Amino acid sequence: MIVFPNAKINIGLNVIEKRQDGFHNIESCFCPVPWYDALEVIEADDLEFNSTGLIIPGKGNICLEAYKLLKNDFDIPNVNIHLHKNIPIGAGLGGGSADGAFMLKLLNEKFSLGLNTKQLHSYAGQLGSDCPFFIENKPCFVEGSGDKFSNIDLGLRNLYIAIIYPGIHVETKSAYGGLKPAKSTIGLKATLENKQISDWQNLITNDFEANADPGILKMKEELYNKGALYASMTGSGSAVYGLFAERPISDFYYPNIVSEVQLI
Repeated sequence: MIVFPNAKINIGLNVIEKRQDGFHNIESCFCPVPWYDALEVIEADDLEFNSTGLIIPGKGNICLEAYKLLKNDFDIPNVNIHLHKNIPIGAGLGGGSADGAFMLKLLNEKFSLGLNTKQLHSYAGQLGSDCPFFIENKPCFVEGSGDKFSNIDLGLRNLYIAIIYPGIHVETKSAYGGLKPAKSTIGLKATLENKQISDWQNLITNDFEANADPGILKMKEELYNKGALYASMTGSGSAVYGLFAERPISDFYYPNIVSEVQLI
């Protein structure tokens, strides 16, 4: 069985406060975007994980963690897991979180476990803060540590997106360490729903841009120069995206770009 975990972008990202558990409360809008990994699972005699594509740092993998999480509660057989990694790591695109969530959904379907959306959310939350978003995988307003979701109507389906990855790996923990949390001066959700996208540039921010590499901010400026209605760094970086009313011109001169793609 094969599934294709997709990336996400943040439209606005305000880090409001640091919690006693060490996490941070945020407010943001998560939106799925068409940049994909490929994840295949087949039954096997022994549990095995392998990957191709981009090199995945560290010894473990979130797909294995997801399998073991369900294995603790269900009598599922050993599997061979193959992940083709295409979404850049340390880019703010949520690729790892998507892999974990899609693994849960795949195993639930493949082995008829009968888990509902709420139960899948619960398992995904044990894998990481962003993972529950990819269970339903639709635009939503996000609060808490990234685990509280509410519906939001953005009207983005007729827009195009260009995403640039500058090849810079950003450690999320380090990025949070450089921030001074503060409550937002605007109502982010109300702004997203009630203001024109062309107005977002002057109203909606990503707090992590304050400490971003100057080259990243230059890419954001270039997207505006190419006609983006709104441009921003996503997550804690380093990928930058622009939203366009028309198909964007593909001459950004960056090797790692998904462009001329309509939003999903």
